[in-house]
Amino acid sequence: MTIATADLYDQRGDALNSLALQLHDLGGRTAFDGPIRTVRCHRDNALVKAVLAGPGYGAVLVIDGGGSLESALVGDVIAASAVDQGWAGIIVFGAVRDRAAIRTLPIGLKALGSNPRKSAKDGTGEVDVPIVIAGVAFTPGRHVWADADGVLVERPEES
Repeated sequence: MTIATADLYDQRGDALNSLALQLHDLGGRTAFDGPIRTVRCHRDNALVKAVLAGPGYGAVLVIDGGGSLESALVGDVIAASAVDQGWAGIIVFGAVRDRAAIRTLPIGLKALGSNPRKSAKDGTGEVDVPIVIAGVAFTPGRHVWADADGVLVERPEES
């Protein structure tokens, strides 16, 4: 069972970053956590589809779509693939589509919003690179926790 983010912050506040950005809970699960994987892409979800079609091992894919709501980076088919592959969740700094269908899937999914428009399929972007969303660093391999209260991320170690 995932620990509540509020309780986790009370226990480990100094070791965590809290994402102040308000995201919508769109998946069938509101609480999820796991090691971070990342995709940086803009209005092109080919890399998102490819990554989520591979084994998730309980990870959370954090997608930096640049905050664009112009087209969806995740839809019901991609989300269902993520479920089948064992992903714990998806966090999208951008849009999704097929909200009603995604709500029925046993996966955590948070996003800025939705748009029924498809994205490009050119494969542009980067996989498993550090990304920053609203001032919070999401580093592949670090841990992320999410629930109805928000998103917490393990801080990078000081060098």
